[in-house]
Amino acid sequence: MYSSKSINRRSFLISMGGLTVSQLLIGCANNQQAQINIQLLKGSIPAQVADQFRKNLEKQVPVKFAPIAQIQESFKQLQTWQQPPDKQDTGWGRFIPFRQSQAPQLANFMTLGDYWLKTAIEQQLIQPLEPTKFKHWSNLDARWQQLVTRNDQGFPDPQGKVWAAPYRWGGTVIVYNQEKFRELGWTPQDWSDLWRKELRSQFSLLNEPREVIGLVLKKLGLSYNTADLKTVPQLESELKTLNQQVKFYGSTTYLEPLIIGDTWLAVGWSSDIVPILNRYPQLRMVVPRSGTAIWSDLWVSPKGATQNDFSAKWIDFCWDSKIVEQISLQTKSNSPIVSNLKSDNVQAAFASLLLNSQEVFAKSEFLLPLSAETNQQYEQLFTQMKA
Repeated sequence: MYSSKSINRRSFLISMGGLTVSQLLIGCANNQQAQINIQLLKGSIPAQVADQFRKNLEKQVPVKFAPIAQIQESFKQLQTWQQPPDKQDTGWGRFIPFRQSQAPQLANFMTLGDYWLKTAIEQQLIQPLEPTKFKHWSNLDARWQQLVTRNDQGFPDPQGKVWAAPYRWGGTVIVYNQEKFRELGWTPQDWSDLWRKELRSQFSLLNEPREVIGLVLKKLGLSYNTADLKTVPQLESELKTLNQQVKFYGSTTYLEPLIIGDTWLAVGWSSDIVPILNRYPQLRMVVPRSGTAIWSDLWVSPKGATQNDFSAKWIDFCWDSKIVEQISLQTKSNSPIVSNLKSDNVQAAFASLLLNSQEVFAKSEFLLPLSAETNQQYEQLFTQMKA
């Protein structure tokens, strides 16, 4: 799907903040096995929202919320669950002769990033959902429905099955030091600003072919998901000029140089940037006017997991208008369900992301899976650019 060398917010980056284990292990102590088991990315669901779900159930069904620190951890868990019991590492089973293997307790739903969806489908790690069970499914914009409707190879397909339920999203953004730009008399607003001579050797870019080549394509009025880069004759010259401007490429340590003043600006993921803005008031985040790349956190159901009426309520709960607002404001991320947030409820540092969410969404794109041949084009051009 994408390069195995890539390190990005959908794999190794830790989502900051969120719930403690004591807050999340919610349920009935007298039941050994939870009837609803939700495994979620730390910081993506507020603790009070999880607690409210339990209280709102029509019956006292035991519920367990288990936090994970990284999206990659979810993907590895999915792989482990699909291994034969005798190959699953229990850490101590070898010392118990004649011990019978037990089937693992699967989560009813767990967080997975859209980046990993194609591979999870291909490897048969997850099972399709039944959207007819979700009363709010019809409230999703068609683009969200298309994102999670895929064939058995993991490619978007209107005739495919629904494999996931999106519950929050963010994007690739620009974060900059206001003090540095005050001296210049202007502030970054769009990708084209990265080519301005004042910024030469003053900013960093993500070390990701799809992200870097994609923002150049967007600058040229084209799609992040362009299938044949050879049809864009000016692309190589634009990339060459951009490479002369950038100070370094990094996907995991790009914020530290910005904080200490070694760079003035960085291109990064909102999930990394949002948690630090309150601590560093000199930093400001902006969503490029021409649109950007969108990432989404999804609920998926592991293959073999139980899907009952109670577990289905979790999806609808996350799509309820009141809960949507809580998730958006407290995790400072957008919801796939349209919500009319009030400006007085949103801090200025996050206004460009939250208050303009529908405008941003309309101009932006998901990084959809591409063919192996197209992926190779992106990899080769990116390598050539940096060389």
